[in-house]
Amino acid sequence: MKRTKFRIMVTGRLGKVTRDLCEHMESDRGYATVECAPKKGELLKTSLATMPQVIIICLRSETPETVKTFDILAEPAKVGAVTIIVVANEEDTEAFTENTALKKAVLLPRPLPLSVLYYKLHELESRWRDAENGIILSLNEFERPEERAAFPRRHILVVDDDPEQLVQIREHLQEFYETTLVGSGKGVLKYLDRFKVDLILLDYMMPEMDGPAVLKELRSHKEYEDIPVIFLTGVTEKDVVVKTITELKPQGYVVKPAKKSEIVARIIDVLG
Repeated sequence: MKRTKFRIMVTGRLGKVTRDLCEHMESDRGYATVECAPKKGELLKTSLATMPQVIIICLRSETPETVKTFDILAEPAKVGAVTIIVVANEEDTEAFTENTALKKAVLLPRPLPLSVLYYKLHELESRWRDAENGIILSLNEFERPEERAAFPRRHILVVDDDPEQLVQIREHLQEFYETTLVGSGKGVLKYLDRFKVDLILLDYMMPEMDGPAVLKELRSHKEYEDIPVIFLTGVTEKDVVVKTITELKPQGYVVKPAKKSEIVARIIDVLG
């Protein structure tokens, strides 16, 4: 049987460093690597598309704002087993730990000898392959302290093939709800196999498996049939969506681009 390659995504504002790192990991260790620009949309799109086992963030001269750019990587960490490695000097490590919303990360010093990185990656790959074989092992990682909410936050699954839309909706909802972002219709059932959600915001038009196809599939499974679904749709699709609503009976729709107040109001109408 062909051995699955260990997948690693590398990001950071120093393009030459990230490119060189990818080349070294591919030639020295045979890892499957992908380089990604440190922009929210690109980070989300690439991570959800490739689903790497490890994401390496190379920091340099960071500000609170640039650190928060990487918060979007919490989304692929929810969907799959992803370990985030942050490579930084003492100053950037402090900026990261003080400003990040990421819950976990492995911290490695900069400058970083490749031997140290390879040692850690070998450990992570071994644990990943053990997990594939049914052996579950925990990782010793940095963990950000959590503030306990006075009331449990409702969990919203947002599904859209446009990463910019996903980022925007997440920013609209993060004040009030726990959100998870999925970039395709096929990813919905995979996620629901592992986690529970209170409501799905579902893009109407998507390649391969569109919103109506996803909703039909949900309604065919007893464990998912009662999950409320709200369609996200463009203005030009509005008449078609109205017809679909009469057939599939979702809990409503929101026309994109929607204001924060419109999306939240629609969710409140459904969830209370």
